[in-house]
Formats: sequence, structure tokens, C-alpha cells
Amino acid sequence: MTAAIHLYRTLTQAASPFLGGVMKRRARAGKEDYGRINERLARNMPRRMPGGTLVWLHGASVGESQLLLELGQRLLEKRPDLLLLFTSQTQTSARLLGPALPDRAIHLMAPLDTPAIARRFIRHWQPDLCIFGEGEFWPNLILEAEKAGAKRALVNGRMTDSSAEGWQKLSGAFQRLVGQFDVVLAADTDTARRLETLLGQPVQSTGNMKSALPPPSASEVETRRLRENFLGTRRCVLAASTHDGEEAVFLDALKGDEDTALIIAPRHPDRGDAIESLLKSRGLPLARRSRGETPTPRTRVLLADTMGEMGLWYRLADSVFLGGGHAEGVGGHNPLEPVRLGRPVVTGPEVFNFATIMDDLEQRGLIRRLKTPKAIGKALLTMDPPAPEALAELNEAADAPMTVTLEALLPLLPEPGLLQ
Repeated sequence: MTAAIHLYRTLTQAASPFLGGVMKRRARAGKEDYGRINERLARNMPRRMPGGTLVWLHGASVGESQLLLELGQRLLEKRPDLLLLFTSQTQTSARLLGPALPDRAIHLMAPLDTPAIARRFIRHWQPDLCIFGEGEFWPNLILEAEKAGAKRALVNGRMTDSSAEGWQKLSGAFQRLVGQFDVVLAADTDTARRLETLLGQPVQSTGNMKSALPPPSASEVETRRLRENFLGTRRCVLAASTHDGEEAVFLDALKGDEDTALIIAPRHPDRGDAIESLLKSRGLPLARRSRGETPTPRTRVLLADTMGEMGLWYRLADSVFLGGGHAEGVGGHNPLEPVRLGRPVVTGPEVFNFATIMDDLEQRGLIRRLKTPKAIGKALLTMDPPAPEALAELNEAADAPMTVTLEALLPLLPEPGLLQ
């Protein structure tokens, strides 16, 4: 064990007595769910599902959770005997995963990474395979999983230059933690190169697994109802997965076009009050989805501050302003969903978390990365939908990263027992 890991374990253990109080304060501030604090502390957990091989899939937030949910469903198709345990860290991802879980799967809020909590969690669930999505490196959980003899895998690994520079100062700790993984797969060639430098061993780039995610579904009845009662003959522009400050950029971009219907679907629906205040300050008639308000042809903005309806908003939109590219430190969001639904997409320049995908899609003429409101507004109102030939080529290659990942993971699973 390196000195850095030893120090981390010592500090996190010292913090343990205070974590219950910290969690309660976070709950009062709306950052935790009171009813799920025990999950964060690995206490009073549900009984382990009887029989079967247990696979634990952990992702931080919404994007990783969607990816791991699809991966879990693919694993179940290959191995129906599996039991799946999903964990994530945000309330938004928990609300998304809950109703979408397949049979033989449960979701818990991710345990805090202290030695005692990690030990309780791993001993209780006894996972056979631990799958960490994208960039989730929690030392105590990783070490306890290793101690228990569980296989470990990093899938769709992503690492920026700044993250790599930070880990380079702790390269011994990184090699001790991730270098012992049974499978390490990168989402892009840049991440593979950075991981190879840190680990001193080859790392395979599968391509981004998010390309294999199916576009989100939507009710045909609700889509038709909103087209008739809200849009009418108006053009519709969607601001999807926006962060603080990006709604203002979007509204500035379309300030002069009063005949266009707007939909704003923030990344975090709990920002609805702040966005409503912004819209009212600009004198824009709005309807708020979370309050059940019905938009009419006189409604300029539909504030879609709900979860699980992005497929509906994409289908209503003629073009999409994708958030995350104008918000400091976010690094963009997955552009493949609206693109695969045939929508022209504009995003901002700060998309370092999706640089490879964005480069590829921009070269194919499927998205544009723009900075100023003037350029954004012009593009949103004039861009043509993606050409069918370009979409066909994109869809043909979309499933490859998921297939390669499954091929790497399946050999890590024990053979199903005779009684399973």
C-alpha cells in the first residue's frame, strides 16, 4: 500500500464518526434523500438476493447510470442467472434508474468511501464482479473488493488531461488501485493513451459505449397532444440538459424570434424555480411541467423540469441546443441521442468530456460547436436535419463499443452453477 493510499484510508476513517451528521445536513439542504441515508452508510441494507452471480455496477450520475443500465441489460441477455446491483451518487440518477431496472436488479445510493463502510458494503453483497463506469476510483471500495476476491473492471474509461496530470503526482497509488483491475477499457484513444502512461501497460480503446444507447422513448399520444395543443404550426427549439447560465445563453440566442416555441429541459430539474424566475424576468409566458401546467399556443416556453421525458422533448424539437458546453467544468453532454433522432444539434465549445465524439460528429456534419448567442441562434433556426446517409453510417458503427465491452467482461464471470 502506498503512502498516499494509507493517508487516504486514515483520513476517511477519522471522518467516519461525523458522516451521519453530515448526511443529515445535506438532506436538509436537499442534496441527499433522508430515506436513503442508511444506504450511503451501508447500514440496514436489503438482503442479498438468493442464488446467482452478483454483478455490482457503479456510476456517478445520470450519464454513467444510463450507460451501465444498458450494459446490465445486455449482460442479463447473455447470462439470465445474474443478479445486478446498481449504485449511483445523485438523486437524479436514482430517480432515473428506479423505474427502469430490469428483473433481478436493485438500485442503492452509493456507499461513502471509508474503510468501515466499504467493508460492510462488500461483505454484505459479496459481488463476483465490480464494474466501475468512466472514472469512478474509490480507493477503499476498490481495495475491499480486491480483498474479497471480486473481479474488477473499468468500462468506458474517460480521463481528461488535467485529471491525468493530477494522478501523475500519485502514479503509485493509481497503479496500485487500477493497475490491478482485471479489465481496463477506455472510451477514446486520448484516454487510452493517458491510462497507458499512468499504468505502464497497454489499454484498449473500445470507443464510447454511449453510442450504443438507444434514443430515449416517448409516448406517441403525449407527443401528438403537445404538437396539437402547444406547438401548432410553430417551429420548436429545445434547450436540453442545461446548467446554470446556459438558459440565459439560449434565450439570448433566440431573443428576436418571437414565433418559435421554446422548451427548456434542465440537467437538474430541481433548478426549476431559478429558471422560472429568469423567464418571468424576461416577460416570457411559460408553463411548468412539474406543476402539471398545460401549455397552449400562447405559451412561449415550456419549462420541462421533470425526469425521464427527454425522448418526448427531442421528438417535439426541430433543433436542439445541447447544454454542458457553455458551463464551466461540465465538459458537455452526450450528443448522440438527439442526433440519432434526426435533430440538428448545436452545443458550446467546452466539451472536453466528449471531445472524440464531438470531433467525429462535427466532421460528419451532424453537430456544430458555437460560442456566441448570435451564431447559436442563427444555426438553430437554419440548420438542416442530418442526412439519412450520414445517420445510417453512424448507426452502423454505434453498437461496436458495447459489443467489445461485453466480450471483455463475460469471461470474468464464474460459470453458472447447476442449481442456478
